[in-house]
Amino acid sequence: MLRRLFSLILFFPLLLSAQINTDRVMMIARNALYFEDYVLSIQYFNQVINAKPYLYEPYFFRGLAKLNLDDYQGAEADCDSALARNPFVVGIYQVRGIARIRQENFQGAIEDYQTALKFDPENEVLWHNLALSHMRQEDYDSALTDLENLLKVSPRYTSAYLMRGEVYLQKKDTVQAYNDFTKVIEMDAYDANGWAARAHLKIKQKKYEEAEKDLDQAIYLSAKNANNYINRALARFHQNNLRGAMSDYDIALDIDPKNFIGHYNRGLLRASVGDDNRAIEDFNFVLSVDPDDMMATFNRGILRAQTGDYAGAIDDYSRVLSVYPDFLAGYYHRLEARKKIGDRVGAQEDDYKIVSMQLDEQNKRMAQNQGKKQAVSEGEEGDDESDSEKTVAEKTRKRSDQNVANYHKIIIADDESSRQYTSEYRGRVQDRKVEVKIEPMYVLSYYEKTHEVRGDVHFHKYIAQINHSQALPKPLRITNREKPLTEEEVKEHFELIDYHSSLILTQPENPLVHFARALDFYLSQDFSSAINDLTHAILADKKGDFYPAYFMRSLIRYKQLVYNRSQEVVSIAPELKEKQEKNFDFDAIVNDLTKVIEIAPDFAYAYYNRGNIYTELKDFRTAILDYDKAIAIDAAFAEAYYNRGLTKIYLGNTAEGIADLSKAGELGIAAAYNVIKRFSK
Repeated sequence: MLRRLFSLILFFPLLLSAQINTDRVMMIARNALYFEDYVLSIQYFNQVINAKPYLYEPYFFRGLAKLNLDDYQGAEADCDSALARNPFVVGIYQVRGIARIRQENFQGAIEDYQTALKFDPENEVLWHNLALSHMRQEDYDSALTDLENLLKVSPRYTSAYLMRGEVYLQKKDTVQAYNDFTKVIEMDAYDANGWAARAHLKIKQKKYEEAEKDLDQAIYLSAKNANNYINRALARFHQNNLRGAMSDYDIALDIDPKNFIGHYNRGLLRASVGDDNRAIEDFNFVLSVDPDDMMATFNRGILRAQTGDYAGAIDDYSRVLSVYPDFLAGYYHRLEARKKIGDRVGAQEDDYKIVSMQLDEQNKRMAQNQGKKQAVSEGEEGDDESDSEKTVAEKTRKRSDQNVANYHKIIIADDESSRQYTSEYRGRVQDRKVEVKIEPMYVLSYYEKTHEVRGDVHFHKYIAQINHSQALPKPLRITNREKPLTEEEVKEHFELIDYHSSLILTQPENPLVHFARALDFYLSQDFSSAINDLTHAILADKKGDFYPAYFMRSLIRYKQLVYNRSQEVVSIAPELKEKQEKNFDFDAIVNDLTKVIEIAPDFAYAYYNRGNIYTELKDFRTAILDYDKAIAIDAAFAEAYYNRGLTKIYLGNTAEGIADLSKAGELGIAAAYNVIKRFSK
């Protein structure tokens, strides 16, 4: 017990709040936050808060972690605490603004962004979020002012033109909206949002053929966006291309199987071509999402009757009539279904109700006609709705439309275009930019995210031997899909640090024991301690063949470098970034990977990782040589093909690059196809 306590004090002082090194714990916590281990990072920030409750940073970053865990109320409370300690940090207002938006407190968010802009008036992220907040409040004049200011700061910021176009749409200024959407396309023809937004406007203008062409381009650039297929289906529907519309709904539902509009509209189209059973399946889904959708219920009733399920049809009709007792068509359909099953009494009741309602309707119509004649004689104007608008209204309805008589109409989304085509609120400090980038580095870990397409297992005989020996607490995996730890897993590795520390005291010459604790520190995001243990593992390796220590040390050094660079975005402590980056350069990373290759020349992942490093250094020709070697070892190495393809494109060899990307797509990397589309044009 004394040895256990001694090892805890000697090797893991972070848990002892009385002796805590807050600078070091903050660095580890921010590592965890950056690499999306949110639960783990909160535990570290708690330690700093307990030791030094007067610091603003741990409250701010803990709030950011909570924001990513969708704890918006907790995030706002932590930002309140941070601002009470330091009201001059722009990032705090930025994060609290997002937390308030998620709670639909738009006015509070606006106040946060306006305050932050006093400190940083050229921050495009703040202007972006401020404009979107004003749009959500339907204060379109203020949103236009925000966007004008944003474009002064960043004249080529395409999202600002998209947002401004949507504001003009809300203000019924379609000319200005069209100009802004076209401006986006002119500035960046590869931005699918520009094409989609202009198509949306053209649908509103009934220019369906032109809209379809714009949506063709949007789909070409962004094949995984279900909304683009939904909108193209609408454009095709208005051109009476029902097969094309059906095909688009099929693709949209493959991408987004829970898309409500897709199922409803496909159900209507299937019904129109006599595919009744599959149409019923679509309406069953709609009703599983919204059991109170009476129009879907009525459509299903009609389909049930057509397939001979009269009892089911009567049940659906009766549910609709209980909500809409004056729905004449409902009684007609139920009357016919009751006749089919021999329910004479029920049929007579419906027949009597129909006659009664028809008489009432006739009396109302006569009274209305008399009123119209009088209005015309007095010089009142009639309905100024255009014929084209009436035609469109005859075919479509908004999802929020509750008029059950419109049950047969195609659904269009309620007017939420400003949120459909413009960017999301921005400001999560650790967010990565959405861009074409190489597949990530490989790592040795106990944990791996499952892949939605691929189920491959990466193998190397030496790693298999380690796993077979059961010298480590869990089997090692070779992966580039790391999984954040759960709270239980975090606690487990804290305990394992203690356990492995005691083993090191008795087995200091065993490299596996040092390596095991290094993995515990790495998974706990304590990179400095992990590197220290890996160095000890290398020194303890008398045979000189323990390459996993070199491999992991290179990986962790790279992650430190990535993290240090990220702090430029956070802009909290740039002097700390400069100091840290000097300590971890690329030479040390490359040297470790080269050592791995010397020890295990058949370990393809070392070549792959080194190729990634050379790619980052823009030494593309050397990177290609490493990817070549990785592929020579493993002909099915999808990520190596993908990265080599991108690297060749960077060198201007587009044809060979696309061939590699095609192979990567064939092996399961779906993103390769979007990249191929982008660079094929």
